[in-house]
Amino acid sequence: MLIGVTGTNCRQESFSEFRFRYANEQPIGALRSQSMLFFETELEKRTQGRIQVELYFGGVLGHERELMDFVATGALQGTRGGFFADANPKFSLLMMPFLVNDWDQAIRLVNSEFVQEINQGSAKNGFHIPATGISQGFRAHTNNKRPLKHPDDLKGLKMRVPMQDVYVQTALAFGENPQELPYTEVYQALQTGVVDGQDNAPANIWDFKIHEVSKYLTLTYYATGPDPFIVNLDWYEKLPDDLKAIFDEVARETMALSDRLNRDKEQEYIDQLSAVLETNLVTGDDLEPFRQAVQPAYEYFIRKGDFTKEDVRRARVAARAE
Repeated sequence: MLIGVTGTNCRQESFSEFRFRYANEQPIGALRSQSMLFFETELEKRTQGRIQVELYFGGVLGHERELMDFVATGALQGTRGGFFADANPKFSLLMMPFLVNDWDQAIRLVNSEFVQEINQGSAKNGFHIPATGISQGFRAHTNNKRPLKHPDDLKGLKMRVPMQDVYVQTALAFGENPQELPYTEVYQALQTGVVDGQDNAPANIWDFKIHEVSKYLTLTYYATGPDPFIVNLDWYEKLPDDLKAIFDEVARETMALSDRLNRDKEQEYIDQLSAVLETNLVTGDDLEPFRQAVQPAYEYFIRKGDFTKEDVRRARVAARAE
């Protein structure tokens, strides 16, 4: 049984045919959570209350690994977070370093037929993905040791990474000493010196107050990632066709809103972080050593079979509209 603090007012279940319980790890003020408030309002309105939405924010039901497991078992009906490879390993491709160069390419990619195929492929693992967005923008590094102007500056640093193979392999390619931790534990790990640094979207760095326990911020715009709206397939398939159509429509609008919010706010978060951290932006030819350093990560996943060279080519073509 799930017990937690919902981000919305409780309602009488008897007035609803279906209940959609959703949770994510970010606090209620985070943009991901704010977009889900839109989802709640619009879905209940458009279904005339036939679907009741319950939202749980701030990790009150567990960290992202646990939330994904809850959705897999049906204890929760939906989540957004980092363990989307459970739904389809090919989502990992969208996290690969330097796959896309900017927001326009990232948005083009997640809305492409290529990514729609990945969404649909999640059904065989028990998940329905009505839409995929971008995971809070491009990742930035913070650390307490030195500015990161070349990949060699990362070598040997104890860097927190999410509990996902893509980030571990990318860190190893950079020469880091990766430390897998839930993001809710990163502040204390930095404060106590258990890790030297971390990387995440500027929104998460700010929302989780990582800047309070960091000295340096480095911007390479090396990677973003997918933000699939992950739904328990068994629950979704019990909806009548009219509610399925409404659910999917609102989900697509929610993810588009989330992307707009994150894109609009990214520079604001960077400005806020730069006001308190020593910041360096790596651009142009200075990025080439970083691009070369991460090639072993691509080779690892192609050998592993998560995606192919052709998948990489198709993703880049879709992103660049070639």
